[in-house]
Amino acid sequence: MNDAVATTLVGVFGISGSLLMLFSALAMFRVRDALSRINVFSPATGLGMPLIVVAVYVYDIHSEGFSWGSLLMAAAAVLCLIIVSSVGSNTLSRASVLSGQPVYRKTAPNRLARPPAGVVDDDPDSPDQPRTGA
Repeated sequence: MNDAVATTLVGVFGISGSLLMLFSALAMFRVRDALSRINVFSPATGLGMPLIVVAVYVYDIHSEGFSWGSLLMAAAAVLCLIIVSSVGSNTLSRASVLSGQPVYRKTAPNRLARPPAGVVDDDPDSPDQPRTGA
C-alpha cells in the first residue's frame, strides 16, 4: 500500500469517525430527555468508534505490515464496541424508563407520553412556567 492511499484511508476513516462522535456529542445538548440522549449517542459508539479503530488498523498495516494479531485485535475491538454499544444503550434506556424519568412531550411518536405516577412533567418552554436560575 503506497503512502498516499494509506494516508487518505486513515484520514477518511479517522475524520469521519471523529466527526460522528463530535456531532453526536453536540446533538446531546439539543435533546430534552434521557431517552433521546441515549438514542443520539448510540450511533457514535456503534459506528464512530469502530471507524476510528479501522483507521488505526489501516495505519498499523501501513507502518508495520500485515499481522494476524493486529487483525484479530481490530476485529475484536470493533465487535466489542458494537456489542457494548447496543447492550449499554438498551440497559440505560430501561433504567431511565423504570426510574420514572419523564419523556419530553414533543417527542413523536411518544408511546411513553404519560409520565409514571408521582412524576411531574413540566414544559420548560411554556410561558406560564416560572423561570428558575440566573
